[in-house]
Amino acid sequence: MNNPTQPDEILEYFKAMVDVDRLRMAGMLAITPLTKEQMVDRLNLPLREVVNHLAFLEHLAILRRDGQSYTLDEAAVQALARRNLAGRRPAHKEEDLPEDEYDRKVVHDFTNPDGTIKSLPTQQKKFLSILRYVAQSFEPATGYPEKEVNLRLRRFHEDTASLRRGMVDFGLMQRQSGVYTKVKP
Repeated sequence: MNNPTQPDEILEYFKAMVDVDRLRMAGMLAITPLTKEQMVDRLNLPLREVVNHLAFLEHLAILRRDGQSYTLDEAAVQALARRNLAGRRPAHKEEDLPEDEYDRKVVHDFTNPDGTIKSLPTQQKKFLSILRYVAQSFEPATGYPEKEVNLRLRRFHEDTASLRRGMVDFGLMQRQSGVYTKVKP
């Protein structure tokens, strides 16, 4: 169930982070606690602007204050994201699921509703089913640099190296001079 204040809350967060100085301030406070005066020196901003930025971030309840020092409350930022962005990832589409019944069952067992992989199967046959599922996100005969391949694979699972190597080892993709190409089925 969505809380009616959620759109306002996430909009306020993005309004806060669209300002370069506030974003820099939040980044610095995520690393180390700082006083207003230290932020004035590091950001080269007038005290009035630092105070205004701090007030905006405090309004969002993502800062912690310890005496004169401020720090970014990472747990509060994560909680805000969970409250507002949970369930926003796209769900499986029927056309994304494999036609083969065995592959369909493996993909169903090893993926979350949003299409991400829960864990990589250890059995070779099941791993190949997952690789075929992941390979659908690449166009045949199109060259992809390794960086782009990793970005696409990370959408499915954090272990991009295993997925990338598996697709090459099982002949789903070819690698030549650092460029990956999906092999036509």
